[in-house]
Amino acid sequence: MRIGFWICLVIAVAVVIRRAYALAHPPQSAPPQLAALDAIFAAHATLTRIHIFVALAFVLLLPFVVFRSPYRPNWARQLLFPLGGAVGLTAYAMSVDTFGGWLERSAVLLFNTLFLFSLFRAYAYRRRGQPVLQQRWLLRAIAILLGIATTRPVMGLFFATSRLTHLEPRQFFGIAFWIGFSINTLAMELWLRSPRNPLTLQRDVTRAA
Repeated sequence: MRIGFWICLVIAVAVVIRRAYALAHPPQSAPPQLAALDAIFAAHATLTRIHIFVALAFVLLLPFVVFRSPYRPNWARQLLFPLGGAVGLTAYAMSVDTFGGWLERSAVLLFNTLFLFSLFRAYAYRRRGQPVLQQRWLLRAIAILLGIATTRPVMGLFFATSRLTHLEPRQFFGIAFWIGFSINTLAMELWLRSPRNPLTLQRDVTRAA
């Protein structure tokens, strides 16, 4: 999980940098399908910039949250709630016009809703003074958000096998979204439910008390 977290974090940062650069310096010789993707983001440049830079701030705070004890006061953890809310709301706005059509839009709507729900549950447990449950739900939200990074190698696999599958980017973009977000969501859920997970042990001790 630790290795997967760092890989997703690096990919997520790279995705933001690439998109920001493409908005500032639109490529002139991109393949038609990728040019169409860049055009969608360029048509909503302000919204895209808000979304990706708020998401970048969220991602850069994660190392200060994921590896800290839930019992210790943490300024970074407090900042994740407003940043995450902004990421979720702008994601809804961006899903109005998607490159991969309804398949991509359905994945964004479902997992973005799960992300905001998990964030809300974490905030509710924070208000109740239950740090372990707060951390568990916050980790769920973090895993879902980093699903956007997992979609990238999945897309790379589709690109590499396009001669065999005959799928174009518009056709497999939505599939890649469903696969990437599902992998992260399921992996985190299995880890949280593992009996070796420290948060599981702490939750059980808290319940017993």
